[in-house]
Amino acid sequence: MASSFSILLVVVTLVALLAVGSCGTDFTVHVEKGSCPTKLSLVTNVEVSEVEIREKGSNDFLECKGSGTKWTLESKEPLKGPFAVRLTLKNGGYRVDDAAIPEEWKADSVYKTKIQV
Repeated sequence: MASSFSILLVVVTLVALLAVGSCGTDFTVHVEKGSCPTKLSLVTNVEVSEVEIREKGSNDFLECKGSGTKWTLESKEPLKGPFAVRLTLKNGGYRVDDAAIPEEWKADSVYKTKIQV
């Protein structure tokens, strides 16, 4: 039969694991005023090393220009949403949300992604 101490140790360990696993920050993207069908100006709530966008129907990610929390993607043709977002974190890891910015996005709107950082 398990001792009370062993059961308590297991419970404390599980609580600690759950607490650590839920400490992430929701990654958000603000599509700034001035964004239009050929230009996305983005501000992220967390500094990252790189932001890439994949248009609907594409297999390739397009690299945004910028740094830190401000990023821009410009195109000669209208960009097609919804947009997947792939970001590279400062520690070198990366995260992807396949539908971070909806098809009917609006300038001066904030979109919460499924990415935890």
